[in-house]
Formats: sequence, C-alpha cells, structure tokens
Amino acid sequence: MVSSEYERRIAGRFATFDQDGNGTIDREDFGAAAKALLAEFGTPARSAKGQALYAGAEAFWQGMAGIADRDGDQRISRDEFVNGAVKRLRDNPDRFAEIARPFLHAALDVADPDGDGRATVEDTARVLKALGVPDETARTVAAALGTGADGKVGEADVVPAFARYFTVPE
Repeated sequence: MVSSEYERRIAGRFATFDQDGNGTIDREDFGAAAKALLAEFGTPARSAKGQALYAGAEAFWQGMAGIADRDGDQRISRDEFVNGAVKRLRDNPDRFAEIARPFLHAALDVADPDGDGRATVEDTARVLKALGVPDETARTVAAALGTGADGKVGEADVVPAFARYFTVPE
C-alpha cells in the first residue's frame, strides 16, 4: 500500500513538470522546459542541439502521457500523476529513467561546454534552475551529482538520480 506521506511528497514533485503552473502537465510544459534550457545556454532552437532537445522533450511527454494520461485528454492532472504514473513507476524506476533519457541526454548536450558528454557542476545547476528548481537546491543537487574524479556530471549520473527523485520519496 502506498502511504499518504509518499503521495504527498510525490505530489510536490508534480510542480516540476507543470512549467506554466496551470495545474496540469501537457506537451506545452515539456516544450517550455526545452525553450527555457535553450535560452539559458544561448542555443538556437534550429541548431542540432536545439532540435535534439525538442525531440527529447516530445519523447519524454509521449512516455509520460502513455503511462499517466488515463482519460486520454492530452493532459496529466495532479491526481493522474500521483495515482497513475508514479505508483506504476515506483516499482520500476528504470522505466522512468528510460522515458526521461532522451530529454536528459539532450539537456546535458546543451550544457556541455567542451563536447565530452559531461557538464560542469555549475552548468548542471544552470540546467536545473532553467527548469524551475530553486537556486540553492539546484546548486546542492548539482554538487552531489558531480562527485567523480573530474567533477563533471554525465548521463550515467543524471538519469538514475532523476528517476529516483520522481519515484522514491526519500
């Protein structure tokens, strides 16, 4: 049985996806996240990186909608998010990771200053802030992710951490 504390914590994570704050998650929220990220890094939408980010956002939306949009209205309500997607994904965080991977990969690519597939801790914090994470939290999370020898953050760091954040309340 899923506890109400678990549901409360996960429901709080709903706002991360609801970019426009209208109480639902929809395709436009994923597009807005991509647009904000491109603006933060000065990356043109029509560039290869920009197009990959928008394609990743669309794939992420399609995956989330496929799991959570129970009524087929092309919007995910808070209730659908908590009772649909998260409960189904809690027992399989890897599934959530795979849904998010194309977007996260493209986001890291946008933030990667030298093309090595890894972003600096500072640039990772910029990504998080562009997506609506408060400054202090973004810095703390980015620093925790960048614990490798080179202090950079790669897909192997981000994808599982992202999945845990949205599927595990601790």
